[in-house]
Amino acid sequence: MTVKVGINHSALNDGAVPHPGEVARRIEDLGLDSFWCGDHLSTQDATLESSLTLAAAAAATERIDVGFAVLQLALRPSAWVAKQIGTLHFLSEDRLLLGVGVGGDRPDEWAAAGAPLPKRGHRTDALLRALPRLLSGDPTQLPDNDVEVTLLPCVPMPPVWVGGHSPAALRRTARYGQGWLPALLTPDQIQQNMETIARLADEAGNPTPAAGVQLFTAITSTPGAPEHRQLARLLSDKFGLPEEQANEIVVSGPPEHLAEQIARYQKAGVEHVVLSPIGSDSWELRTALAAETKALL
Repeated sequence: MTVKVGINHSALNDGAVPHPGEVARRIEDLGLDSFWCGDHLSTQDATLESSLTLAAAAAATERIDVGFAVLQLALRPSAWVAKQIGTLHFLSEDRLLLGVGVGGDRPDEWAAAGAPLPKRGHRTDALLRALPRLLSGDPTQLPDNDVEVTLLPCVPMPPVWVGGHSPAALRRTARYGQGWLPALLTPDQIQQNMETIARLADEAGNPTPAAGVQLFTAITSTPGAPEHRQLARLLSDKFGLPEEQANEIVVSGPPEHLAEQIARYQKAGVEHVVLSPIGSDSWELRTALAAETKALL
């Protein structure tokens, strides 16, 4: 099994936000497989709106996939987000990977959007059920009100990659997902959770989704421990992870070491790796080192 490797644009801010079209062209030219971005409204970090970011990336490329890592569906009115998804899938010529999640770790952005934070998982599931019909151009009742709408032009349903690793996220993956895209997990945890997803998918009469993973990386041209420790401390503080787990999930070092670590995830069944290459080096160097890593796999 050949693992695909993508880059999360949201991690490439090195003091200024690089233009997504420029980054996407470089990713494609380097032979990488996909361009991803996070989805946040109110944040202390400089971030671009996710659907417009992916539209710019799609317009600048011909081959690579473009994906949300991950889209907070319930943060938006269902008709609007369905229209955005359909338009982006059309503009990208069916290259969209629809990563979805329930979010909620930043309540301020839900307040800013005027979206209710409670029951966001329920609303996410309701829209995932309605979305194939909405995108098909058939008259469909919206899940968040009693209005029936027809969205045109009709487009194919993009592959759904579900983020998160809670029991609800695993059930959501088995019911609606063609892929699972968690973060902050070790290879052993990926493998164990995929066994649960496979069982749940079988019970639902669905094929087993593919496995992916988002990896926070400190890619360097030379070996060195400081970047690893700094990134592990950042993840531990930001996500409340035990220090031991944070150290284990951080992938750092030169491309040959990263390739060894990614191979562990590949052995656990991962088919698509999304790298968040955080560091002080230029984004051009970080993407080049990511391409070197892929070549070694």
